Amino acid sequence: MASQTTDSDKLLISIIIPTKGNVKLLKSCIESIENISSYKNYEILVIDNGDKKEEAKKYLNGIKYKVLTYDKPFNFSRINNFAVTSARGEHIIFLNDDTSVISQDWMECMLEYSTKPNVGAVGALLFYPNDTIQHAGVLIGIGGITSHAFEGLPRNDQGYKGLVQIVRECSAVTGACLMIKKSLFEQVGKFDENLAYSFNDVDLCLRLRENGYSIIYTPYAQLYHHGTASRPYTEDNNEVRYFVKRWRDMILKGDPYYDTTLSRIRPFEPKTRDEKLVLTDIRLIEESEQGFCKRLGKYIEVSNKVRKRYGIGRVIIEFLRFLKKRG
Repeated sequence: MASQTTDSDKLLISIIIPTKGNVKLLKSCIESIENISSYKNYEILVIDNGDKKEEAKKYLNGIKYKVLTYDKPFNFSRINNFAVTSARGEHIIFLNDDTSVISQDWMECMLEYSTKPNVGAVGALLFYPNDTIQHAGVLIGIGGITSHAFEGLPRNDQGYKGLVQIVRECSAVTGACLMIKKSLFEQVGKFDENLAYSFNDVDLCLRLRENGYSIIYTPYAQLYHHGTASRPYTEDNNEVRYFVKRWRDMILKGDPYYDTTLSRIRPFEPKTRDEKLVLTDIRLIEESEQGFCKRLGKYIEVSNKVRKRYGIGRVIIEFLRFLKKRG
């Protein structure tokens, strides 16, 4: 579906791509932008996060785009905030270097909504290389602290009530491909630099919503996203606690755009019982309306490795064992 934006080529878009020096991924990302995108009024800012490999240096020295050096420890928020100060565009796209463009008019389709005064951020439909869905919006407090809507479904799957293929409001979108007005990004305080690895994109979206702006997901902007291919998945317990403390009420209440007849533990499955447990993908297990906070403490830590290896069911079993031991 073509974008309905008119005269959109008059607006300069700044595409910010941080990289750790994986030349193969970065080259594929940039070439896909150049060769597939129908929108031409853009600039690319590559942020070199201190890679010293000769291959990376040679490639970065040879590209026609601006390369900024950020020779400090990785901090997604700080790197992107640093890059925005050099961006000339009215609209910013934060883009991971392990993405590649699929749809020609992806920028037009995002810009169509980003130009609207009431819209805060716009996200895209992302696929894993095996053509399953990686991102179609972000859910809050469903299946975890946050989770990607419809992750793992086949590429052509319509999703629950066709929501994969519908432009819609949602609570948040991933920073792997996120468009926002530069002025608005600065107005709401940019990315929170206390969140170096996780939740920085979600936190930005929730702050935008706090200020009355909508977050829009569009399925017509499509890209592949390898996911942690350029940087291993990293999780910081302090960041998890920081985010949970900031957005605790929303996490416990659950996503306002999520059907209340569906399970909060297994996203998009029908409820099979009266579910009261709020189970995060990291470590927050709390029965918020039953006073468990007072008896068990604010939350119970559960290894994310256990969840990833054995699934949510195993974590629930371990939680029940914990309760049994306590009598």
